[in-house]
Amino acid sequence: MTLVTDLTSRKAATEAPLIDPLAERWSPRAFDPEAVVESEKLRTILEAARWAPSANNSQPWRFIVARRGTAAFASLHGAMAGFNKEWADSAAVLIVNIAETVDAEGRPRPWARYDLGQAVAHLTVQAQHEGLHTHQMGGFDAQAIHEAFGLDERHEVVSITTIGALGDVDRLSDVLREREVAPRQRKPLADFVTVGE
Repeated sequence: MTLVTDLTSRKAATEAPLIDPLAERWSPRAFDPEAVVESEKLRTILEAARWAPSANNSQPWRFIVARRGTAAFASLHGAMAGFNKEWADSAAVLIVNIAETVDAEGRPRPWARYDLGQAVAHLTVQAQHEGLHTHQMGGFDAQAIHEAFGLDERHEVVSITTIGALGDVDRLSDVLREREVAPRQRKPLADFVTVGE
């Protein structure tokens, strides 16, 4: 088995020092199809999301957690589009990230997507700390997920997170393998940070 980390370093070349879970976080597609995420680790990862900040402490996030081999996992995999369907079936867990955009009284929650993003970021960093890897996806049929899980109109399916252990990069198609081993790149800080005088 060849892990991508055997071929190239995935640690970020940062402009300032970062804690290891941030510098080492990246989004693999080659997951081990036999690996299982222990219940205690999964609970810890979700607990990290629970403690993310949110507007008025409203916590407007909801998660659908599906383990590989379950009917829920099959439904989510079936709702995926394109390349995602090709590799995501090897992940140990799929998590649907949902923003509750309207509260129970019908009032809009304008920051729900932002708050969900923070919760998913916390989840992602904790997963990395636990020795696991995540990959965020936007290519899926949201309506199919709504129907499969009985979600109402207050709930917006925003993304899906895959979680698992690294797997054999040689199991990927040539196109996906090329993406997997490509050098990591980010814009420099100066491109998107403005410092006021």
